[in-house]
Amino acid sequence: MAKHTLSVLVEDKPGVLARISALFSRRGFNIESLAVGPTEHPEISRMTIVVNVDSSPLEQVTKQLNKLIEVIKIVELDPNSSVNRELVMVKVGATAENRGEVLDVVQLFRAKVIDVASDAITMQIVGNDGKISDFLRVLEPFGIRELVQSGMVAIGRGPRSISERSKPVAVPVPPAAHA
Repeated sequence: MAKHTLSVLVEDKPGVLARISALFSRRGFNIESLAVGPTEHPEISRMTIVVNVDSSPLEQVTKQLNKLIEVIKIVELDPNSSVNRELVMVKVGATAENRGEVLDVVQLFRAKVIDVASDAITMQIVGNDGKISDFLRVLEPFGIRELVQSGMVAIGRGPRSISERSKPVAVPVPPAAHA
C-alpha cells in the first residue's frame, strides 16, 4: 500500500463532504487526513484527501468520485511536484526548571508559542509529516498534555493552478428585472 494525496475541487454545497467520505467508507478505505476549505472561487471548495491504498483500488474510487455531480476535478498530487503542510497545536508541561528547554525546542523547529501558563506552554508548528513527527518526538519527554492536528493541505509546485484547468461551474444567473 502507498500513501496518495488527492486534491478535489467540488461545488460548495451542503452534503458534498458526506457523500465523498461515504464513497471512501463503502470501499473500506480509511481516510488518513481530510482538509476542506474555500478556494479563490467562492462557489468552489477544495478537499485534500490523504488515503493509504494500492493504486488500482484508488483508481476505481476516483472514477466513482468523478461521477458525483458536485465534483469538478480530481488530481493526485505527486509528492515530488507538490508542497504539503499541516498545522499542529500542542500543549506540554513546562515547569520553571524545564521552561528554557521547551523554548529552545520551539526555536529549533521554528514553531511559535501561542499560550503560556504557569505550568504549561502551548505552541503551534506548521510543516510536513517528518518535521511534525520529529517535533512531537522531541517534546514527548516534557509531557504532551494535549494535541490537535489539522488535515494536510497540499498544492502543486509551479505556476499552474488546478482551478485554471478545471471545467467551469455553472452558476445560475437570476432573470433580469422587467421594466
